[in-house]
Amino acid sequence: MLGALIGPEIQELIRARDFANLRALLAAWPPPDLAELLSEIEGEDQAVVFRILPRDLASASFAYLPLDSQESLLKALAQDQVAAILNDMSADDRTALLEELPGEATKRLLELLTPQERVIAQRLLGYPEDSIGRLMTPDYVAVREEWTVDEVLNHIRAHGRDSETLNVIFVVDDRGILIDDVRLRDIVLSPASRKIADLMDRKFVFLHADEPKEHAIKTFADYDRTAVPVTDTQGLLVGIVTVDDVLDVAQAAATEDFQKAGGMEALDEPYLTITLPRMIKKRAGWLVLLFLSEMLTATALGFFEGQIAKAVVLALFLPLIISSGGNSGSQASTLVIRALAVGEVTVRDWLAILRRELICGAALGLILGTIGFLRITVWSQFSDLYGPHWQGVALTIFFSLIGVVLWGTIMGSTLPLIIKRLGGDPAVSSTPFVATLVDVTGIAIYFSVAMVVLSDMLAAHPTP
Repeated sequence: MLGALIGPEIQELIRARDFANLRALLAAWPPPDLAELLSEIEGEDQAVVFRILPRDLASASFAYLPLDSQESLLKALAQDQVAAILNDMSADDRTALLEELPGEATKRLLELLTPQERVIAQRLLGYPEDSIGRLMTPDYVAVREEWTVDEVLNHIRAHGRDSETLNVIFVVDDRGILIDDVRLRDIVLSPASRKIADLMDRKFVFLHADEPKEHAIKTFADYDRTAVPVTDTQGLLVGIVTVDDVLDVAQAAATEDFQKAGGMEALDEPYLTITLPRMIKKRAGWLVLLFLSEMLTATALGFFEGQIAKAVVLALFLPLIISSGGNSGSQASTLVIRALAVGEVTVRDWLAILRRELICGAALGLILGTIGFLRITVWSQFSDLYGPHWQGVALTIFFSLIGVVLWGTIMGSTLPLIIKRLGGDPAVSSTPFVATLVDVTGIAIYFSVAMVVLSDMLAAHPTP
């Protein structure tokens, strides 16, 4: 919010071309606040402000900018300024930028890198899309187990300035194979002559470069780490992943799941920057599918048209029945999808999940069915709305709600597991999708119960 508060002052300094005071004012700002300010400034002013920043501060702030602001700045700045930014950026932030740009733009920007930085960028971009290799940085400190604490500290002083983090120091053998990691506090608090091998327990967590990014989220959550090493298939230490990057992945994954749960494809872009044709395309597909699925509801109603004509009162409760089933299914689906996402359950737990949802579904159906039964019973004491057969209508609602709610919980809890087992994303068994399926089956359950409970009444009233 700092940028919003001082924005007018910044604008005044820009209009007055008072770049000396503007630079002095902004030099003390943290990079995240500068990025917020730059995002609020439009047009040429954004590039003007960026150009006057000290080089290291400009590069650090650039990494916090949203993608659209980064792209606009790259177009507005001179080639030497773009080269300076890209070469000063951390490798993981630079990879995040380059992988989002069109191929030709990425190629042009790679040519602006120094030979050393170009090799690093090309190596990281060579990992599969959405893999941990695209997320990691090669900027870390690695030491040998035979070194003393004093040697390690001297090594950190000489090479630690460019490291992404110094909270954890990684230990490798003479081939570069990761063999352990040691917290910096343990090193600093140890005697200078003590060897690193004496501080090692050879118990460490790591990630593979080819694993999906989402695997890093669980690792960081389970082991409460600020940095985790990344190895290749041979165990060679190739980089590290830090907690700030994993938080970005977690936020993106949560956003994607929320969007899928709403019955659409994930946007993969900020809401205000995605083009309208792309947004319509991503929303239309699922909407059409759900619409076509809902047509089955009309088909089901047509099948029971005769029962509806004989007992019009049944139509009064149709929205109540199908919405209760859809709501219960959506609840179960949401709980199971989230439990799968955070690792609380796996597909192997299907039997335990089904057992719990059977109990929950029956209990919830009994609660709603009792409320529905009492509502009709009490109302019928003061009104003839439900006719002389109100007892049968009340029982129909009672048993139908039990059946529909129970079926909804079963569908909502098992669909994510089935999709996960088939290798898909459980989030696609979204709330509207589950609700649509339960709507159709709920109608069948409702009128099937009515045909049994109200058989005498239906037989006594021929179809008009």
